[in-house]
Amino acid sequence: MNNNTFKTLTLGIGIALIATASYALISPKKTDPIHIKTELSIPAIQAVASDIVIKQAIISASKESPKPQLKQLSHKITKGENLSTIFSDLDLSKKDLYSITHANELGKQFAAIRPGKDLIVATDSNGQLQQLTYKKNTIDTLTATRADNSFKVKVISKPIKIEVASTQATINSSLFLDGKQAGLSDKTIMQLANIFAWDIDFALSLRKSDQFTVVYEKLLVDGQEYDTGNIISAEFINQNHSFTAVRYTDKNGNSSYYSPEGKSMRKAFLRTPVKFSRISSPFNLNRKHPVLNRIRAHKGVDYAAKTGTPISSTGDGKIIFHGRKGGYGRVIIVQHGQKYSTLYAHMSKYKKGLHVGSHVKQGQVIGYVGQSGLATGPHLHYEFRVNGVHRNPVTVKLPHSEPIKKSLLADFKKQTAPLIAQLNKAKAHSQLAQNP
Repeated sequence: MNNNTFKTLTLGIGIALIATASYALISPKKTDPIHIKTELSIPAIQAVASDIVIKQAIISASKESPKPQLKQLSHKITKGENLSTIFSDLDLSKKDLYSITHANELGKQFAAIRPGKDLIVATDSNGQLQQLTYKKNTIDTLTATRADNSFKVKVISKPIKIEVASTQATINSSLFLDGKQAGLSDKTIMQLANIFAWDIDFALSLRKSDQFTVVYEKLLVDGQEYDTGNIISAEFINQNHSFTAVRYTDKNGNSSYYSPEGKSMRKAFLRTPVKFSRISSPFNLNRKHPVLNRIRAHKGVDYAAKTGTPISSTGDGKIIFHGRKGGYGRVIIVQHGQKYSTLYAHMSKYKKGLHVGSHVKQGQVIGYVGQSGLATGPHLHYEFRVNGVHRNPVTVKLPHSEPIKKSLLADFKKQTAPLIAQLNKAKAHSQLAQNP
């Protein structure tokens, strides 16, 4: 027997064995083992094996049904439209609409679609809805995908990258305008004002040549900045007085701002109840009243602002008066514990839902600037009382909140040391740029 004949015989026997095993596996009935005789011709063995392979390929192919081709339509949402009207216009099933909005809590978000955004509709060849996509914002996309006779609704969120940035600016006109010129967003400027609101009266005490340095987070999506995050550390120099704040997060996830020594930047009261306004009339016990034209003590501070400007409670407390009060017009008085109380007058309207007995938080909006009562123009009249005695809100010493607990001081120092180092680096870099 030559070499080629031996190889052919060996291959034939192998194919025969494969064919035998495959046939046994696919046989629907229990039968005795089939014995392939050695005298079976090689072409016959190859034919059996080939037939089995073809059958197995057909079975495998039948399990993988081809995905249907979907038709996609992008619909720009216009004012006055909602999901129901859009489904009607696109001839989509109201049953599917109900299934989507009631799939889970996320499904309800489809009811809050906004004008100007796109709704992507994917249907099959029969016009049946297979997927609904709504891009809520830069990060989140809401999708509803058909699963048999129902829909699965989920939010797909893009990853957010956080970068640390810094800037420094000198006050020439206002915190807002100079902050914008330095590249800060409205959100970051408001954060900066809120951090130092207990120490700096931005309506009265801000001066030209005051400076601030800010280290803050930039939020990036797909390599592009879409928002700003938290201020990490900041310094504000006001009338040659330096105030430094650093963000600290405790083990429970609670964050607040402290001085580098661990003293809370937050105090029991804010300096001003309205943001970015100006004082039109200071505290003066011998002031001539502009309407009555006679000497009448002005036991508070007037903040000139546009009608409708929000008024915030300067401290936590409980409303003890809510209504009209003579020449004060619409008034709210808040009691802060046993010792302090604040009064807010000449409001145009009150914040809805508040009444005598309501508890309010520091910074919570309680009403809006107006000129009710005896007032020559829109402004807020604000009074600060200590044990019932009127004190100048601008100069009164405000009580502090609790400092960092001694048990947390070591962790505070460890966490904030690199943040303060970043602030110092930003200051040094800015000074170097100004004085090369």
